[in-house]
Amino acid sequence: MLKVYNTLTRKKEELKPVHEGQISMYSCGPTVYSYAHIGNLRTYVFMDILVRTLKYNGYKVKSVMNITDVGHLLSDADEGEDKMEKAAKERKVEPLEIAKEVTDVFFKDLEKLNILRPTVTPKATDNIKEMIDIVSALLEKGYAYETSDGIYFDIQKFPGYGKLSGQKLDEMQAGARVEVNNEKHHPADFALWKKAEPNHIMKWESPWGLGYPGWHIECTAMSHKYLGVPFDIHTGGVDHIPIHHENEIAQSEAYFGKKAVNCWMHSEFMMVDGGKMSKSLGNTYTISDLEKRGYSALDFRYFCLNTHYGQKLNFTFTGIESAKIAYNRLKQAVLVLKNSDKLSDEKVLEKYKQEFEDAINDDLNVSLALGTLWTLVKQEKTKNAYELVLNMDKVFGLSLDNIKEETEEIPEDIKELAEKRWNAKKAKDFKTADEARDALKEKGYTVLDSADGYTIKKI
Repeated sequence: MLKVYNTLTRKKEELKPVHEGQISMYSCGPTVYSYAHIGNLRTYVFMDILVRTLKYNGYKVKSVMNITDVGHLLSDADEGEDKMEKAAKERKVEPLEIAKEVTDVFFKDLEKLNILRPTVTPKATDNIKEMIDIVSALLEKGYAYETSDGIYFDIQKFPGYGKLSGQKLDEMQAGARVEVNNEKHHPADFALWKKAEPNHIMKWESPWGLGYPGWHIECTAMSHKYLGVPFDIHTGGVDHIPIHHENEIAQSEAYFGKKAVNCWMHSEFMMVDGGKMSKSLGNTYTISDLEKRGYSALDFRYFCLNTHYGQKLNFTFTGIESAKIAYNRLKQAVLVLKNSDKLSDEKVLEKYKQEFEDAINDDLNVSLALGTLWTLVKQEKTKNAYELVLNMDKVFGLSLDNIKEETEEIPEDIKELAEKRWNAKKAKDFKTADEARDALKEKGYTVLDSADGYTIKKI
């Protein structure tokens, strides 16, 4: 029985699909004005673990992830420039040119991370008509109103506003910024459609003149188009809870006249060195940045698996170095199982399997499941244990079935350096050992020590 934490109800619940044996899932995708950093990608690793766990449990999954290539303003509260337009002006290229380039890199990063590609990945710019239709309907129903600069959703007309985040309307009023739009009925009313200024690049014909959609409306339009309502699960980062997802619930339920999503799931923030990740601090690392420092995308994936998606994850280079070493040791341990001709007692393996399934089905407790995997590879060095490992890896996504392809012949000079380091270390000649280690690193190799000796790995 799979249980997950529902942000909306604030409790762990048994997953009960709308249609038996099937799960419909929508995930907030990237705004493709700049490359995804590791904080963004931590959320997509969570989404992937969820999909893999659902499939492991026998569900047929239809997953949709949008590509935001218009409508996301610099402030999530519909203020400032469109992120795509601002990036295009800075680089002096067309917005859709940036969108294509960033989207291509994004999907390459997902592939490197072994993240299963969603069933459908629609772009906002391909679904403008659907958004206009919903905005028009919300106006007709009395949930929206027109101002000089756009169409806004009247949150006071929707009694359930704030139920996801727990915010109250009077608190929003008190905490509102001074420079509010005086035409708004309430400071927290949000834009469904913005009327374009003459110099605005991305704009479309609408009943209200040339304009472009608000960020929130695109998710309602595309989730409805591809999944219908209600659908089972909506995912995203915790930063989406107070504004983006709160607004999405309001406009969706006002439009459909019923609950649109059964379960909301959110991934916590990633910190860097215990602090906030931001471009101004220069710590918004990408997968490419990690690769330049000698870490693979799967090293990062392994790093993510050690912390529950609902907990903050603190990224440090010490941490990912430890994850890289552990992941390499895991692969070597699995290789021993693969090459074994012994067999374990099936009843023993069944206990490991049950322990693994209990963990992943308890709100995706992958870190606990990873502990079960480690115990398995240490205790059961057998051929059928290897088959169980591969079954578990359907959820972990660590490519444990491709270990042989990663091994290669080690050059003689590298072997000599590694042996020199090992002998020096045993003799407590740490100066020589460190020099040999540094020489190996310069040549692109590292050595992983264990109680029985060492393993040479290419960085």
